[in-house]
Amino acid sequence: MADEADTDAGAIGAPGAQPSTPGAKLRAAREAQGLSIQDVATRTRIAQRQLEAVERDDYAALPGIPYAVGFARAYARAVDLDEVEIAAEVRHGVHNSDMGARYEAFEPVDPARVPPRRLAWVMLAIVVVLIGGYTVWRTQLMTPPTSEEVAQEQAKPAAARPAGVAAPVAPAAQPVVFTAVDDVWLRIYDEAGERLKDGLMKKGESFTLPPAAKGPMILTGRPQALSVTVGGKPVAPLGSPDRTIADVPVSAAALLARGAAPAASGATPAGGGSGTRSAPNAPAPATAGGAQP
Repeated sequence: MADEADTDAGAIGAPGAQPSTPGAKLRAAREAQGLSIQDVATRTRIAQRQLEAVERDDYAALPGIPYAVGFARAYARAVDLDEVEIAAEVRHGVHNSDMGARYEAFEPVDPARVPPRRLAWVMLAIVVVLIGGYTVWRTQLMTPPTSEEVAQEQAKPAAARPAGVAAPVAPAAQPVVFTAVDDVWLRIYDEAGERLKDGLMKKGESFTLPPAAKGPMILTGRPQALSVTVGGKPVAPLGSPDRTIADVPVSAAALLARGAAPAASGATPAGGGSGTRSAPNAPAPATAGGAQP
């Protein structure tokens, strides 16, 4: 192939001779414009040694076929030759050389085979729109209802209520207070499993259930050590003395449904619950506390 380039060089030097290879044509056009190989390298930003290989039609000295075609096209643009024609001749020369077996179907360096920039922007815009639409849909699907929407839903039954009928007082509006008549471990949690109170309550310590708690429940091993009031009124004990209770509803409505606490009596088993109507150190709480030292 180098011998071929030497022959082309001699043909160019001879009067009236016409270059026959792509490399010879590029070299002739460069010399006709009075440009050095370094000038072309500066214009195309391609290494001088690679441009020299293009002039020699020495494609094996280049990284690959796509580079050979791309470099030749850039060279042709720099010296005002038809880059499409030069690229076609380079491909033809490659296929007829030993590099034909290494031919690559897609030549990314070759601008003629790269998708138009406008098409790339259109595809990018479509992807952005699809991602944006999916994000909006996902956000709307996962966004919980606002407080205004919840209020509107709750107001619908009230609107259907006959005129003159007073709306019932919501039990949740009445505070629920837990008071330890003896040291007791407990856990109070809502329907989502979030812990509202967890740990040891010392004797005399109180805990007020948050009004916004949804489906609150209790877990404890000593229900008799707790005095529970709804709106200041004691309610029945939460369970039998020294018997573990779990998932027992403790909302205002659920506690009121259990009824009021029984009157204090020495024969009452759940003395811890009834004794809360008197002072914390009344005989009944003391008996309940003594059951578990």
